[in-house]
Amino acid sequence: MKVCHFITRLIVGGAQENTFLSARGLVEAGHECVLLTGPSEGREGQLLGKMKNPGIEIVESPLFVREISPLTDLRALFYLRDFLRERKFDVLHTHSSKAGILGRVAGRMAGVPMVVHTIHGLAFGPYESPLKNLIYINAERFAARRCDRIYAVAQAMIDQCLARGIGRPEQYKVVYSGMELDRFLEAERDDALRRSLGIPDHCRVVGVIARLFPRKGYEDFFPVAANIARELPDTHFLILGDGPKRYEYEAWTESLGIRSRVTFAGLVPPDEVPRYIAQMDVAAHFSLKEGLPRVAVQALAEGKPVVAYHLDGTPEVVISGKTGFTVPARDLQAATDMLLRLLKSPEEASEMGARGRELVREKFPWRKMSDTLIREYESFLGEKCSA
Repeated sequence: MKVCHFITRLIVGGAQENTFLSARGLVEAGHECVLLTGPSEGREGQLLGKMKNPGIEIVESPLFVREISPLTDLRALFYLRDFLRERKFDVLHTHSSKAGILGRVAGRMAGVPMVVHTIHGLAFGPYESPLKNLIYINAERFAARRCDRIYAVAQAMIDQCLARGIGRPEQYKVVYSGMELDRFLEAERDDALRRSLGIPDHCRVVGVIARLFPRKGYEDFFPVAANIARELPDTHFLILGDGPKRYEYEAWTESLGIRSRVTFAGLVPPDEVPRYIAQMDVAAHFSLKEGLPRVAVQALAEGKPVVAYHLDGTPEVVISGKTGFTVPARDLQAATDMLLRLLKSPEEASEMGARGRELVREKFPWRKMSDTLIREYESFLGEKCSA
């Protein structure tokens, strides 16, 4: 098969890693794959510089940008249509909201036999403005009518789309976002790294992995961290990620009186993330918009229980009372209480982490995701040829 994966940008992020591994699986199975993307600039980092390429063709166009820009987006649409016609792909697989809308329309215009999309997270939701929700819901309805299959990283994404009249039930399928698990399953505490991060040996560690960006949960996490520090002074907080809000967040922790207990590790290369998670005792994830948080999967792969908001696909991996706890969104007291419970009860935390580890080992290997997608492509194209 000849497959094109299309995503707006290849920064260091969950959707991007999912896309890259899906493409990698195709190439390693003997298929041809082109990864089409836009410039990946900024403090989030460039994924391609950190992942080993097994032979995926990368095509980059400056027309593919994250921001909505009507004139540029129209030019991008026609560029994409012409590119797809010229290269004659069997499958176009789009990722992310904007690339998904442009790509599915262009795929139909170009006559690509199979056009599919993966939902990593939804651009609309209860924490977005009514105008943005209106625009994206109608755009998603339009795009859903122009594709053959819609994959979602969590059942919650499917339920939310169908509730808004986006697509038909038979179009959808859950394909959990696979990842390279071995490095997480095998990671161990590194005392030298811990010292380099300024974490005292006797401290319990609460970790967060997310871009330093609005709605990634830091507006809630830092007040919760201050609450925990008052009750358990020997607690340290480890932040993995970078972004435009870093200096503001550092100043905020200073005003909360916890700056000396918070380590901002910055943007950590993907292959180094397991070492950093190994220094944590508990992971927190308070993002207000998520498909299924990869950081929760990664933490659980290392046996670290997770406390997170009961949103989107999170409860499908953070099973409350079994692999961690989910609490109502923006309920800072509940979040504080659950983190304190795990910090004060290492045995319970260890049991939850062990259950999470087994769940992740079963559901989230990247080759399982890739093989599922390849079977989907082959089945659909085979039926279409027969018809």
